[in-house]
Amino acid sequence: MSDAPIVLRAIEPKGSDLEAEHDLRYRVLREPLGMGRETVAFAFESDCWHLIAERRGVIVGCVLFHPDEPTGGRLLQMAVDATLQGQGVGRLLVQALEARVRAAGFLTIHLHARDTAIGFYERLGYTVEGDPYTEVGLPHHHMRKRWE
Repeated sequence: MSDAPIVLRAIEPKGSDLEAEHDLRYRVLREPLGMGRETVAFAFESDCWHLIAERRGVIVGCVLFHPDEPTGGRLLQMAVDATLQGQGVGRLLVQALEARVRAAGFLTIHLHARDTAIGFYERLGYTVEGDPYTEVGLPHHHMRKRWE
């Protein structure tokens, strides 16, 4: 990662931080697919944990966690600015999120991985479960990581 340090922090799911997070998620995850900005927000978003990566006060990465099972939850909306992809920002975000999840006593994280992201998650210890399916017009796989 280049010059200015990346700072990770949790944000509340409201206010200007959330607007900036939505903008990043739109640019990285939805706009390239020709989807509208309205497809970024989820009804359950206020129940999610939001973790962002900032550089010089600008949000350059984000990931959400939705505790949707008694002992686990779903990682979703993982996004890193295109100029920083492949430089470790995503890994830092996922590892920081995992630390928070484990500290809270959760034992599993599951996610819907685009086929292009499977290798990224496998390197972080996630395994593919089940058959592929289509989501947002792209092939996806369900993945999971468990702790004992």
